[in-house]
Amino acid sequence: MKPDGTVRHGLEQALLHDALDAWRAGRVDRRTALRYAAATGLSGLAAAIVASPTHAAASAVDTGEAARARPAPRPGATIRVANLTPTSAIDPVTASDSASICLLSQTCEFLIDDDGDTLTLRPALALAWFPDATARVWTFQLRRNVRFHDGQTMTAADVVASFDRLTDTVRGSAALSVFNGVLSQGGTRALDDHTVAFHLDAPNGNFPYYVSSDNYNAAILPARLARADPQAARYEQSFIGTGPFRLEHFTPRVGASFVRNPAYWGAPALPERVVFGFYADQQSQILALQGDDADIVVNFAIQGGRALLDHPRYKVQAVRSSSHRQVHMRCDAGPFADKRVRQALALSIDRAAIVEGIFLDRAQRGNDSPFAPVFPTSPATLPQRDIDPPGARARLAAAVPGQRPRATLVTEKFMEMPDYAVLLQNAAQSAGIDLRLRIESQSAYYGAAVRGQSDWLDSTIGITDYGHRGVPNVFLNATLSSQGAWNAARFRNPRYDALLARYGAALALSEQQMLATEIGRLLLDETPIIVAYFFDAMLALRADLQGVRFTAITQLLLAGAGWAAPGERHARG
Repeated sequence: MKPDGTVRHGLEQALLHDALDAWRAGRVDRRTALRYAAATGLSGLAAAIVASPTHAAASAVDTGEAARARPAPRPGATIRVANLTPTSAIDPVTASDSASICLLSQTCEFLIDDDGDTLTLRPALALAWFPDATARVWTFQLRRNVRFHDGQTMTAADVVASFDRLTDTVRGSAALSVFNGVLSQGGTRALDDHTVAFHLDAPNGNFPYYVSSDNYNAAILPARLARADPQAARYEQSFIGTGPFRLEHFTPRVGASFVRNPAYWGAPALPERVVFGFYADQQSQILALQGDDADIVVNFAIQGGRALLDHPRYKVQAVRSSSHRQVHMRCDAGPFADKRVRQALALSIDRAAIVEGIFLDRAQRGNDSPFAPVFPTSPATLPQRDIDPPGARARLAAAVPGQRPRATLVTEKFMEMPDYAVLLQNAAQSAGIDLRLRIESQSAYYGAAVRGQSDWLDSTIGITDYGHRGVPNVFLNATLSSQGAWNAARFRNPRYDALLARYGAALALSEQQMLATEIGRLLLDETPIIVAYFFDAMLALRADLQGVRFTAITQLLLAGAGWAAPGERHARG
């Protein structure tokens, strides 16, 4: 049930004053304060910040308005996308690969949008949200007059069915790792046709991110489809959702096309049609762009694509992200059981060289925790760990005097990860640690994704790809808590678990930041993982294509896209 109005008002006032004090004192920047306001539904905080004359001059830069101050794209285009081939049948509940996520973003929508430009939450299928005084019950007010592609009106019943499906522990939801310990099946309840309450397993101050586009599985589906057997329903035959495009045609391993949804609740999409071709790898995608067979390359990486960076026919868009490669080291057995050995390896890595050399400065240094610079609560006062060869050798000598620890570093063949593995091997050698490399296919590395059947979870040391999230909660829980499903380091620390529980429950910005600093300091000392860098998400496209937006988890948003001038693309080709 809804919290008492007096209690809710008092809570909002306390949170608002806490965040305003932090912003006015300079402890957080404008974007961080606005992001916090969006997460907690504090419209008063956002209004106070926007109205402030002190920060008015920075408004255009901070919100991305300056970047969007260009000629409006023209409607009616057909836009062609070179997409990777989806790894399996496409279903929003089970999807985890970037190719499927990109396709689903044409037709599916979420309660909230996590805006990649401004790093704030925006209303989507929900217009407003707020917690009770404990942050254990979150109430969402839904947008009215939204229709699915089959004409059915969206109601609270569809939202309930969608989240009951996502939290079903039997039918293979890819979101279970996100909702584990946060929301259980039956915890989502309709208060009326346009109001939904989420009753959480434990207090959670960042819960709005869990039901936003940041959680790419959390698309709202018709109740009948959410309750259906996914094998029988075959979602890729309909791609039904509430989004600005609807399915025209889909051919497995070949491609898909989508056309403008004439009954969309928002502004009509500018393109008449978007066409996706499926490609085996990035090189094939780039060749399609260069050969005028595509207009956009999704999930563009610098490795293998540097020729596009300074070419006048193309442009590369980037958004900051929390995507990273996590090096885990077994804390319970083997050469890394002593934290001084783990610290030695961490101190042997030249993070600045990685950011500059591998990513051409399209990345940020990591500090051996999942707290990426994009997160509002990331610790700002902790010292940055960086290369320190004498310190590395001293720690190793104290831990294992006269010995050279040996281990096999296992990772996946994906993007820059093999290069990073070689770099780690060389850095470890300089510190006095011998690492052999085993670079596997992604399917071999992840295996069944359970202990005993996964090189990822069973390796003594490994490098794992972690995609973007809007808040660090999933990384902190799944990879580092004692019961975390992805805890390949076998890290068990009661103090960490206690801090994590407090961090998850915290609503006030100041409390979140204080706890994040304590967690970050603990992880620097224990070093169960190494996070040397966070890299930007990038997209390559034709220079005259305007209005394309994308998120750090490769959701491609084309509703506002079009060409700068009629025929300009072909004239330049």
